[in-house]
Amino acid sequence: MSVAGTTGGAVQVAGLEFGHHLGLPQALSALPLSPLTPGYAHLLATQRAAGLRHIGELFGPGAGLRVLDGLFVPVGARGQRRVDHALLTDLGRGAGPTATLANELAELHRQDPQTLRRVVLYQLIELLQDHPHGQHPDTARSLGVHAEEAAGLVAAARVRPVLDKGQRAAAESLADAWAEHRLRRARKLLERLPPTGRDPSLSTLRVTLSRRLGHADAALEAARAAEQAGDTEAATEEYLRTLRLAADDRKALFSLVRIHRPRHDDRTGRLRCELRAGSAVLAWDAAEPGITWRILRLRRTGRGSTELREVCLVPSDAGGTGGVCGTEDRTIPLGSMVRYVALPVRQGRVDGVPLVARELPVTPEVGEFALADGRERIDGTWRTPPGATKVTVEHTGPDGTTGSLPCQSGRFAATGLQPGPHRFRVVCHYRAPEGQAVASFGVGATRTVHRWPEPVRTLTATAEGEAIRFAWTGGDGTGAGAEAGVNGTAPEVRLVRWPGEVPAPGTELAAAELPEPLSWPRRNDGEPVLCPPPGTHAEVAAVAVLGERAVAGPAVTVEAPVAVTGLSARRQPDGQVQVVLDWPEGTGLLIVSWTESGGRTGEQAVTAHQYRRQGLRLPVGRGGVRIRAVPAPRASGSVVALPSAAETVLPPDTSVAYRLVPAPRRMLRRGKPLIRVTLSSPDTSPDACADACAEGTQSELPVHLPEHLPEFVCVARSGTLRPRGPADGTTVLRIAGAELLELRTVEHELDSAPCPVPYTLRGFLLGAHATSVRLEEPSPATLVVR
Repeated sequence: MSVAGTTGGAVQVAGLEFGHHLGLPQALSALPLSPLTPGYAHLLATQRAAGLRHIGELFGPGAGLRVLDGLFVPVGARGQRRVDHALLTDLGRGAGPTATLANELAELHRQDPQTLRRVVLYQLIELLQDHPHGQHPDTARSLGVHAEEAAGLVAAARVRPVLDKGQRAAAESLADAWAEHRLRRARKLLERLPPTGRDPSLSTLRVTLSRRLGHADAALEAARAAEQAGDTEAATEEYLRTLRLAADDRKALFSLVRIHRPRHDDRTGRLRCELRAGSAVLAWDAAEPGITWRILRLRRTGRGSTELREVCLVPSDAGGTGGVCGTEDRTIPLGSMVRYVALPVRQGRVDGVPLVARELPVTPEVGEFALADGRERIDGTWRTPPGATKVTVEHTGPDGTTGSLPCQSGRFAATGLQPGPHRFRVVCHYRAPEGQAVASFGVGATRTVHRWPEPVRTLTATAEGEAIRFAWTGGDGTGAGAEAGVNGTAPEVRLVRWPGEVPAPGTELAAAELPEPLSWPRRNDGEPVLCPPPGTHAEVAAVAVLGERAVAGPAVTVEAPVAVTGLSARRQPDGQVQVVLDWPEGTGLLIVSWTESGGRTGEQAVTAHQYRRQGLRLPVGRGGVRIRAVPAPRASGSVVALPSAAETVLPPDTSVAYRLVPAPRRMLRRGKPLIRVTLSSPDTSPDACADACAEGTQSELPVHLPEHLPEFVCVARSGTLRPRGPADGTTVLRIAGAELLELRTVEHELDSAPCPVPYTLRGFLLGAHATSVRLEEPSPATLVVR
C-alpha cells in the first residue's frame, strides 16, 4: 500500500466545515499531518540547498500557486498549468541544486501523482503555523499562494493540529519506517501524532499497520510455542515470518540469535569477527546473489538490557574472492560485550536465517608486545590501542609472587630481578558507554632473566716499542689483564676491535654479535701484549662475556703507523740537505728530526701534500748529521706502537779543490806549472775532535773526515776542450784517498809537455765514496796550458 494516498479533492462544504464561514465555494476536506514520503529528509536537504522555503517555490517566484484543487502554477495573464511529470522534467534539465530537486520530485510524481501536492500542503501549513502572522491571508500570499486560495489555506492551517518538534520528526520519518517494514517503529511514530485531524491516508495507514502487527504477533506466539515444544526448525520459520512482517521486531530477532548462535564446540562460526585497533572486521561466506546483508550489533548495557544498532548494509555483489563478503565496524563501543549479526534481506524483507558471530569483548589488547632481558632487568614495550584510559602491568616472579609494576607510555622496566622465569601481563582499561571501568583480559608473556658478566671497569694500554700491553679491572673479578673462561662456562674478557661506532660502556650485547677477538700476534705467550699490524688505527674495547651474553666495556684508541722506508739525504749547493723517502701509505704526517755533530737538534712536521709538492729540505750545518723520520699519530690521545725509526747519517760536508798554479819565473826562464789539490772539511781540527769525543757524540756522528776518501785523478787533453771523463786524455796526476787524507794539500809539478800544447786539464774523483765528497772545480779557462 502506498503511504502517500490521496488527500481528497476540493469539495462543497456546509455546516461546521472550515471555510463555510468564509463563503468559499471550495475548501480542503483533508489536511496532511505527515508528508508520508519516503526519503523526505533527503528531499528536504535538497530543497534547502536550493534556497527554497517550500517546494512550491521551485515553479517560479511571486504569487499564483494554487493548492486547494490540485497543484497548479500560473501561465500567462490568466492561465494556469497543472504540475505534472513533463513540467518537472523540463525543470530538471541542467545542473545545480534546483535541477536535482526537480528530478527527485519527478520520480516521486511518477510513483504517486498526489505525493507532490501533499508535500506542498504539509510545508505551507507548517510555515503558516510557525509564522507570527500566519492567520492573515497576506502571509499566505507572501509564500507565493494565489490570492483566491490564500484565505482557505490560512483556515486549513488554523484547523489542523499544530505539531511540536518531536511530532514533526515522527511525521517526517514515518514513511521511511513503513517502507522498511519497521512496524514496531511505525507504531511508536504514529502514537506520537495527534489522534485527531483530517488525514484519510494517515487513518488508512493506522488500520493497515494494526492488521499487520496482529499477524506479526500471532507468528511470534506460534514461534514461542514451537520453541517451548523443542521444535527449533518450526520456531525458526515463525520467527522469520515475524521479521518479514515486522523487520524491527526485537523479540523475534533476539530469539533467532539465541537459537543460531555458535555453540561452544564449534571451532569457527559462519560469521567471523576479529577485533583490531579501533574497529571490528567481519567476514562471511555469501555465494547467493541478490541478497543484501543487514549488519546488526547487539550490545549488553550496564543496566542488563541489550542495545541494538544497525552497522551497515552490504550487497552480496560486494564480496571478495571466493564469494566472501566483509565489512568493518569503525564505531565499536569500547568497554562493551557485543555480538554481530548478518541478516539476509531481499527486496526489503528478511530472506533467511541470520548469521550470528560469537560474543566479542570490545577491549582491544596492546599490540606489538615484546620483552627484552638484561642484567637483572626485563624491559617491555607495546603499542597502546586508541581509546584505552590506562594500561597496567602485572608481574609474577620465579617464586610465584605477583605484584603490579609502574609503567609509562608504552613501556616498563623491571629491575633488580633474580635469575629465572618472569611472567608479565599487560591489561588495557576502558570506560564503557554507561561510565563503568572495564579491563581487558590482558596479554601475557614470559621472559627468563639470565646471569650476566660483571662489566669491565677500566682498560689501559701502554706502548712497548712496536707492541701494546693491555690491562683492565673488573669483568671476571681477577683484573690485571687476565683473560678467564673456557668455552663460555665462566666469565671472560675479550679484546675486540669495533668496526663502527663503539657501544657505550655497560651496553648489553649478544655474544654472537660481537666481533672476532683481536688476532694480533702476541709478543709473549700468556701475556696480553699484542703487536698490531702496521697501518692499524682501531678502537680496542674490553668486553665481558658470559655464555651468550656480553657487556661492553671501555675502549682505547690504538695506532701502529707504517714504517718509513727509503730514507736518504744529499747536501745541496745552497747548504741545505735534501731528504728523500718513500712516503708510508695511510700516513698523513711525518715527524722528521735531526742531530748535528755539535749537539744541536731540530724537528720538523711534514704533511704528505707538502712533501709531494715541495719535497723536504733541512737547514743543517756542514758538519755530520743524523736524520730520523717517524709517522705522527693520527689522533691525539692514541696509544701508538711506533715502528723503528728510519734514519740515515750524513757525513760532514767534505770537498776536494784543485787548481793550476802558473810556473814561477826563474832568471831567464819560466819554471814548471803546479797542480795544487786541497782537502777541506768542517771540524777537522784536533781540538774540535777532542771536544766532540768529550761530549759523547763521536760514537753517534762522524765529526771528522771519513776514513775512506775517493781517489783524485787529473787528466790532460790536447786543445781547449775539457776532457769528458777520466779516460778521455792522458793521466798527469793520481792521488790516493789515504794520501790526501793524511797530507790535506798536495802539490804536483807537471812534467813538460804531457801532450801537445795547448792542452786542457780536468780533475775527477774515483772510487766507491766519490759521491760522498764534493769536487770543487775552478774555471775551465784557468786549466788551459799553452
